[in-house]
Amino acid sequence: MHGTNHLRTFMLLAALTALFVGVGYLIGGPAGMVIALGLALVGNLISYWNADKIVLSMYRAQDAGDNHADPRVRAYAQDVREMAAGAGLPAPRVTIIESDQPNAFATGRDPAHAAVAATTGLLTMLDRREIRAVMGHELAHVKNRDTLTMTVTATIAGAISALANFAFFFGGNDRERPGGFIGVIAIMILAPMAAALVQMAISRGREYEADAAGAEISGDPQALASALQKIDAYARGGAVNMAAERNPATAHMFIINPLAGRGADNLFSTHPSTQNRVKALAQKFGSRSSAPHTTAVPVTRKPKAGPWDRRQGPWS
Repeated sequence: MHGTNHLRTFMLLAALTALFVGVGYLIGGPAGMVIALGLALVGNLISYWNADKIVLSMYRAQDAGDNHADPRVRAYAQDVREMAAGAGLPAPRVTIIESDQPNAFATGRDPAHAAVAATTGLLTMLDRREIRAVMGHELAHVKNRDTLTMTVTATIAGAISALANFAFFFGGNDRERPGGFIGVIAIMILAPMAAALVQMAISRGREYEADAAGAEISGDPQALASALQKIDAYARGGAVNMAAERNPATAHMFIINPLAGRGADNLFSTHPSTQNRVKALAQKFGSRSSAPHTTAVPVTRKPKAGPWDRRQGPWS
């Protein structure tokens, strides 16, 4: 599994680097290609070692811990650590993001350097069972070592889109540059689309796998199905994640696409449709909570007393 993920990451980096270099050539010819190649190599190194910090910084994520003033945040951090231990994972860095849209993601180059993030909207709008299930999904990404691919893709794809935007400022009418003005327009349109397609190629199947593994980590597949439906409904209903809108290249990292709730199974979606994900969970685990729990959190176990206990999920 780890070897497959490393190969997939290498191929992804190669594809994104080729896109980056190609855009550089169309903007500045051979000299632009050399400069873009140098920037891509440096960017790849920075992405590998620091992409998690870059992404958390984009969203102004703050650390969550036992001393946090909000009991919901303390309970969330406690549940993440408990599930990580049960799944045989090092305790990840636990963070929160100020956003009304309920959502979450995981990042980091490996389990020893992982971080998870949940929005304040997630902690407010979902009950504790559902939050545990969502974070079980994110810990599954960490355990499957998806986070390196997800995080590196976000930073490099974002750089390609930025480079394409710079094309407007360089040589639009210079006939000596490859493509000229038409080439610049093509770069503006096609480069971000190509980068997005590379993202999408590795996103949808990974989400199904993380749903299944996350349901086992949390021991509550029904709560995960409920959480997915709630998050999708809130996202479609107008809870806008402004940081995600400013950084669309990171959309594939979230459990539900944060960009206006786009979630259909088609060529241009980073996520499977929520309906299909819920259906897949039902097919694997049945309509009742019957997930084979291989972690320290059994299916029938109730979360410890916390601020969500007065709220009941649809399967309570």
